[in-house]
Amino acid sequence: MTVLVRPSSSTASPAASMAAAAVSELLATVGAGQAVPLVGGRRARYVHLDNAASAPALTRVAEHVAEVLPYYASVHRGAGYHSQLCTGLYERARQTVADFVGARPGTDVVVFTRNTTDALNLLSTAVPGEVVVLDVEHHANLLPWRSSAASGVRVVRSASTLRETETALVAELVRRPAVLLAVTGASNVTGEVPNLKRLIRLAHAHDARVVVDAAQLLPHRGFDLAALDADYVAFSGHKAYAPFGAGALVGRRDWLDAAEPHLAGGGAVREVTTTTTTWASSPERHEAGTPNVLGALALAEALRTLDDAELDRVRRHEAALHHRLVDGLAQRGIEPLRIWSDAYDVVGVVSFTVPGHRASQVAAYLSAEHGIGVRDGRFCAHPLLARLGVAEGAVRASLGVGSSSADVDRLLEALDALLAHGPRWTYVTDGASCRPSPDDRDLPVWARIAGLDALATTSAPCAPASSSHTRTTSISSTPAGADR
Repeated sequence: MTVLVRPSSSTASPAASMAAAAVSELLATVGAGQAVPLVGGRRARYVHLDNAASAPALTRVAEHVAEVLPYYASVHRGAGYHSQLCTGLYERARQTVADFVGARPGTDVVVFTRNTTDALNLLSTAVPGEVVVLDVEHHANLLPWRSSAASGVRVVRSASTLRETETALVAELVRRPAVLLAVTGASNVTGEVPNLKRLIRLAHAHDARVVVDAAQLLPHRGFDLAALDADYVAFSGHKAYAPFGAGALVGRRDWLDAAEPHLAGGGAVREVTTTTTTWASSPERHEAGTPNVLGALALAEALRTLDDAELDRVRRHEAALHHRLVDGLAQRGIEPLRIWSDAYDVVGVVSFTVPGHRASQVAAYLSAEHGIGVRDGRFCAHPLLARLGVAEGAVRASLGVGSSSADVDRLLEALDALLAHGPRWTYVTDGASCRPSPDDRDLPVWARIAGLDALATTSAPCAPASSSHTRTTSISSTPAGADR
């Protein structure tokens, strides 16, 4: 169950304690408290610190999908009771998404997509000119502009401070006009949040629209198109506690109505003959085929739940955990990656390297010996990782509404053990990732029924990181001590 930051018992009023407990229940996630197998036959409570990749479903979201499932039917033009019910729910979900992100009535449109990547690829086909981006972007906010119908993309190198970076962006827009600035709402590598309001104001002063990749920002802070005066926002349900395959692009409809349909097919048309097609306006124009109805409903329910829980509470909860994690890493001589020295706003994403250990081995060790799920690699942000001097990759721990101080402490204690005596198990690699060898962790019965006989295996021994801090460590298959 989710644990939110609460006032101490000596100062909290009964009403405040009850309110905190109610929010904690509201933000409960599926699978919280679940035990997972460790190498050597032990088990431990799973610690999910990979929310930046995909967050677990909120229990309320899963229950909503289960309630609707018996009534599932294809939406639009269906005369049956189930079809009409699902059509109403689907369009209501569209309105819920619009309300949550501050869409402007009559100006903005909500198009349901598969995820943020799909949303940005859709927008890339509608941009009538050049696009400017920073080199800190996730590949989803970099690659679509290269192959789009737009006139091309110009990548601006980020400076060491936000202020200098903003100056570089303005200089590029002055040097040659662009029609769109594509910018991250929060870095998926460092969690740093740029000053979006200022960036948008600067872009608009040079006649450029702005799209915000809010995949990381929205689950932590929400988003408000109208308040920020942003033009477009893209985000994913699977990062916002609704992992049912839906995302959204929300923003000004004029470019979208003028663009070629994202997919050509049924539902995107007004009229078709054997030689001509009259396309519908947005959002139908870009939602051809049978849509992911359950995914859209899950996304809307997740946003309703976050709204009900009050995002300020979520923000305070996360800030306390983020401080605990960063402070704990610093005490162990581990410095989180940073892009900008003056970026004081940050969401719960922390990436780091451990001296003497490859990131892939650290992640495998945390999973196999401690039951902690993190991510390692370059996080689909290769240019940024190269800039930060960790081209081989880093470890990323990312917090969510289900994270607790106990989760942070488990991670820090596991790093203590790693720094003190190294892994207690043998690990092998395929060149990209590490796995324990032998991997004696058992699989759920349903996984075996589905034909999965074992977790992925590899063959080459994991080597320590190339570093002046590398220590010679004996890595054996002796089981580690009991975990909590």
